[in-house]
Amino acid sequence: MATLKTAKRVVVKIGSALLVDRSTGLLKADWLKALAEDVAMLKARCTDVVLVSSGSIALGRGALGLPASDLTLDQSQAAAAVGQIRLARAYEEALAPHGITTAQVLVTLEDSANRRRYLNSRATLDQLLTLGVVPIVNENDTVATDEIRYGDNDRLAAQIALTTGADHLILLSDVDGFYSANPMTDPSAKRFEVIETITPEIEDMAGEGVSGLSKGGMITKLMAAKTATAGGCAMAITEGSAIRPVQALENGANATWFTAQGTPQLARKRWINSMKPQGALVVDAGAARALAAGKSLLPAGVTAVNGDFSRGDPIEITDSTGHRLGQGLAAYTSKDAAKIKGHHSREIEDILGYPGRAALIHRDDMAL
Repeated sequence: MATLKTAKRVVVKIGSALLVDRSTGLLKADWLKALAEDVAMLKARCTDVVLVSSGSIALGRGALGLPASDLTLDQSQAAAAVGQIRLARAYEEALAPHGITTAQVLVTLEDSANRRRYLNSRATLDQLLTLGVVPIVNENDTVATDEIRYGDNDRLAAQIALTTGADHLILLSDVDGFYSANPMTDPSAKRFEVIETITPEIEDMAGEGVSGLSKGGMITKLMAAKTATAGGCAMAITEGSAIRPVQALENGANATWFTAQGTPQLARKRWINSMKPQGALVVDAGAARALAAGKSLLPAGVTAVNGDFSRGDPIEITDSTGHRLGQGLAAYTSKDAAKIKGHHSREIEDILGYPGRAALIHRDDMAL
C-alpha cells in the first residue's frame, strides 16, 4: 500500500462541498484552517504539495446572490470571476501563518491537450514548486466553455499529477473509498482497501456519487485513477470532511488506494518515446556523453537541425553517424533551434531577441 510518509510530491483534490457551505454559500473556514495544517505537515518533511481546488463558482454564487438552481454559462462564468478572488485569498490567509506562499494557477483542457501550452504549464508549476510555493489549481471557469473543459476536478487533478510528476494523488471525497456498489443503497457493498489493477469488473462497479453535491461521481474518480496510475502516481479516495483529512489518511482512515504502475519518471519517458518525431537534432560527441550522464541537451552541442517542428513537438536526437540516441520534446521551434545551434546558452537572448530556456531539450523531457 502507498504511504504518504515517503511521498516526494502530492496533489490533493478538494471539492466544493468540502470547502463551501451549500446552504449559506460561505467558506468553511475551520475546515480550511485544519487542511492548512495538513499542508504544513507535508511541507515540513520536504514534500511538494499542489492543491486542486473547486469552490470559485460556489463562493461567487453566494456573493452575487445567484439562485441555488443550475446556472447558465454566463452566470457560472460571472460567479467564477468573483469567486476566484475569494478562493485564492482564503488559501493565502490559511497558509500564510505557516510561512507558506501560495499561487493561483487557472487552467483549461487545452493547456494539457496542446503540447506547447502543456510545456508552459509544466514549467510554471515546476518553478513554483522549486521555489517552495503551494500552487492552488482550478479550472478557469471564467473563460472555459464545454468544448475546452475538463468538466470535473477529479480528472483535472489526475492530469495535474502527471504534469507535475507527482507520486501521490489524494481525492478528498464524500465517500471513504471505492465500493463494489453504492453503500448508501446497498448494505452489502464492500469497500476495497487496495486496487492493483482497474479491471472491467471494477469499472462495472462504478456508479455516480451519493451526495449530489459535486459534478464528479465514482465514474470520474475511476477515470482519474486510470490516468494517474498509468503515469506512475498512486491515488487514494478518502472521505474529506474530517478535520485534517490528510493526517487522518496517514493514520489509517478508511480509503481505497490505487497502485501506481511504475514511477512518474518512467511513465513520462515511455510517453515521450511513443510519439512520432517531427524532426531531429544532430549532436557532437561531447553532447552525446553529457546526455548519457543524464544532462540536458544544450545548443552548444548541436551541429545540425533537421525537419520543421514547433515548440513541444517530439524530435529525435542522433549522433554524427545517424545513430539514434533518444527522443525529446523541443524547447524551441526548428527555426529558432537552427539559429542558436552551436552557441552557448548565454548567447540565446542576443541571437533570438528574447531570454529563452537554456536547453534545447530539458533532461526531464527526454527519453534515451
